[in-house]
Amino acid sequence: MNNASRSLLEKIQDGSFALLTAEEIAKKLRLKGKAAMGVRDILAALCREGELLCDLRGRYGTARQFGAAEGTISGNERGFGFFVSDDPAADDLFIPHRALKGAYHGDRVLAFRKGGRAGDEGEVLAVLQRGCTQIVGLFRRERSGGFVHPDDRKFSTDVFIPSYRCKGAASGTKVVVNIYNFEGNSPKGEIVEVLGEGGDFFVEERAIIRSHSLKESFPEEVLSEAEKQAKRSPLDDLTGRIDLRDELIITVDGEDTRDIDDAISIRKEKGKYFLGVHIADVSHYVKWRSVLDLEAFSRGTSVYFPDRVIPMLPTALSNDICSLNEGVPRLTLSCFMTVDGHGRVLERSVAPSVICSRHRMTYTDVTAISEGDRATREKYPDLIEFVETAVELTKILQRARESRGGVALDVKEAKILYEDGKISIPDYKRTVSHEMIEQFMVLANESVATIMTEKKMPFVYRVHERPNEEKAADFRTFLTEAGVHVKFDPANVSPADYQDLLRSLETSPLYALVNRVMLRSMMKAVYSPENVGHFGLASDCYCHFTSPIRRYPDLCIHRIIKESILSPEKTREKYKKFVVEASTQSSARERSAAEAERDVDALYTVAYMQDKIGEEYDAVISGVTSFGVFVELANTVEGLIPLETLPDDSYEFIETRFLLRGTKNSFHLGERLHVKVSGVDWGTRRVHFLFLEKCRAL
Repeated sequence: MNNASRSLLEKIQDGSFALLTAEEIAKKLRLKGKAAMGVRDILAALCREGELLCDLRGRYGTARQFGAAEGTISGNERGFGFFVSDDPAADDLFIPHRALKGAYHGDRVLAFRKGGRAGDEGEVLAVLQRGCTQIVGLFRRERSGGFVHPDDRKFSTDVFIPSYRCKGAASGTKVVVNIYNFEGNSPKGEIVEVLGEGGDFFVEERAIIRSHSLKESFPEEVLSEAEKQAKRSPLDDLTGRIDLRDELIITVDGEDTRDIDDAISIRKEKGKYFLGVHIADVSHYVKWRSVLDLEAFSRGTSVYFPDRVIPMLPTALSNDICSLNEGVPRLTLSCFMTVDGHGRVLERSVAPSVICSRHRMTYTDVTAISEGDRATREKYPDLIEFVETAVELTKILQRARESRGGVALDVKEAKILYEDGKISIPDYKRTVSHEMIEQFMVLANESVATIMTEKKMPFVYRVHERPNEEKAADFRTFLTEAGVHVKFDPANVSPADYQDLLRSLETSPLYALVNRVMLRSMMKAVYSPENVGHFGLASDCYCHFTSPIRRYPDLCIHRIIKESILSPEKTREKYKKFVVEASTQSSARERSAAEAERDVDALYTVAYMQDKIGEEYDAVISGVTSFGVFVELANTVEGLIPLETLPDDSYEFIETRFLLRGTKNSFHLGERLHVKVSGVDWGTRRVHFLFLEKCRAL
């Protein structure tokens, strides 16, 4: 930097020339002609070096002077975007297309509040880092090359592909593109992979996998290390482990589960319940910062699709040596809890162990035993008392959590099955065995988090913050306008407030509606090195401990737990920074995996419903928008009734009330309708319904 550049920079930094244009600065310096042009060149160089920023009005200044903040752009298919600040307390800013300044969806940017009618409009000052350097989309061949229309509708601009970078792709094919230039009206890219014909079911699924940067295969060195670890005998080193091989311990999973990472044991003595939750000790085989660990950290989580699993760990570990298979010894980390008749944990401890699962049980079989099914009881006579005791404790824990205010949201989860080339989506059904395992795992997660908090160890917590005041206030407004008496204060809402609300509506037709809107008013759970509690569970201390085969946070804290037993101080020093990295990475990978799973589920749903066009169903309104209403069938299939197909009327969308109101007709969340499947849209992966009539109130 020469003296002229340094002098000019200092005058801007000290405020003398802050937020002035090049012409205004030249005028202050009394420069004209070539000298004035030289000022413009110096300012441009300072911007390239990152010392200064220039806004769309040509003003120069530092980020602080512009009031800029760092954050990420969330794009929209209509060409505008939203600035999501790194500061969780800051509101999102609307960024018009003209103010994006070459920023695209996913980019890290500096932006500032510009004003707008509601004071919520912003402007991008600088792009710090590109977020989407690779996209997946549909290629359209043209004379000079072609364009790729991104599958991700948030990336709203087509990418130009010069003819010499098309890799022989034909029009109508799905391709993967690396973007190498973001300048100009259209980014420029190079096709790096041709996936196949657009619209082909498996090509579309592969496109989703690519668009979320999921790894379908493992590097050779990772596979080799997994095979090596899988050959180790669990019995070679039992030093420091509690031997539980003679205990009655079982696993309970779905029929199609392959990676079994949790098991339970239970007995009752003198009014107390002795519950053991035994989790696969994956950390014994996956050492910190080994090639296996680095790969698991990168993936963050296993991703589950109807036809496949993209695992966090190679199958030599996940389906073999780490899986708690029936009748074979397996290394575990066990959480032991003594619980009284009121659901209070009297004693808790965690220790390395070795088990031998007696039975590989399914939810179906455990439910059958609990309901007195004769054939199943005769098949498993040793489990009758076990299951009855487990169901007894489950009900106690349910009541205890409800009394603490745990928000028991009744939210359906779709189960899409793919077998022998056929897709099926059975009606949603939740059984006592599902509730049993959930309650036991939650209790173990709380117990482990409590133990490690008391030890003051660095840790990865699962946190769920209370709803922010604005969302809670919107929820309160909705309830009031729906005729529901509201007691809670939006500024200080508690889990008990929400639980009391649900209880008061258990027999009301508004129950499902309120349940759904309540869920949307709540924050999302994330991983964090700081314990701020879990609002939804009404838990002061919570973590994810029970699934180390498929979630990295669980694997991470298993290491911390085991090492803290032997060397507390060394463990604190070793992991205090890493838990921050692990929390950030795991939260990001969880979001990406959840989006991929939703996209693939939507693809399978469209394929399934394509054969149902013309069929009629009863449905419930699950979402209301300005462009129509979403409805959900009993089997959780969701689709759209477009606004233009609703009865002829003039409709007004009232967002705070989740209401589409017309002069003659209205549609609100939770309302029951009779609908017909009118079509499917492969591009948006959406089912379309036609409104027939409203269902009569029950």
